[in-house]
Parts: sequence; structure tokens; C-alpha cells
Amino acid sequence: MTVDFTQEAALSRSKQLPILILFTAQKCPYCERVKQEFLLPLQRNPEYADKVIMRQIEYQDRSRLVDFSGKSTTAAQFSKQQKVRLTPTIKLFDAEGRSLTEPLVGLTTPDYYGYYLDRAIDEALEKIRAPSR
Repeated sequence: MTVDFTQEAALSRSKQLPILILFTAQKCPYCERVKQEFLLPLQRNPEYADKVIMRQIEYQDRSRLVDFSGKSTTAAQFSKQQKVRLTPTIKLFDAEGRSLTEPLVGLTTPDYYGYYLDRAIDEALEKIRAPSR
């Protein structure tokens, strides 16, 4: 199945929500930990349905992907364009594909990761909903 970020962008525009992309790698225990301990609980939390759109791509995958501008590429090429070099990496985007916050790279401080993730989501949401945007 092709990932199409133009569809996510349309949803982002209509709901005024940032798009969170988790860049993962195969056999990455830290990626699995971020998913299981942080992102899946957020997805189950109804409060976050109105805060963020969450998606995941494998950063070295050669499968087709449509980027925010509608250009056909691969997940690997998109990840390279986004300067993703380590996994897990979380980046938050607006509907045009612009980064809204500093990326969360790796899982160096698990005890504080939830705080950093919440702060990044709140910062991205604030930027999306700011009157000057």
C-alpha cells in the first residue's frame, strides 16, 4: 500500500492538526519501544484525536510514497530528504510538509520521553492554530 501524505495534509488542513511521522527501521528495539510505550497509548487516548495525526514509515523502505507536494518518491528517499539518519525519529509537520518542531531522535531518556513528546505535539498544535498562520 502506498503512503500518500497529500491525504494526511488534507486531513491536517481540515482539522487544523499537525502530522506526526515516526521514522522506524526493521529490527529496531527502540522504535518498537517508542511505539508500544508512547505512541499507541496516545492513539488510544481520545484527547489526542483532536491534537495530532500519527503515521509511521520505515526509513530505509523502497516502497512508493507520495510526499506532501504530491510527488511520487520512496520512503527511503523521503526520509533522506528529511535528514533522518537514526531511528526512532519523530518529526511533526504542517499540511505543507514543513517541520514544526525539533525532531525527537533516539530514545536516550525514556523517563522524560513522554514529556518531550507531549511538549513537541503541543508546540506543533499551537503553531498550526496560531492566527498568523
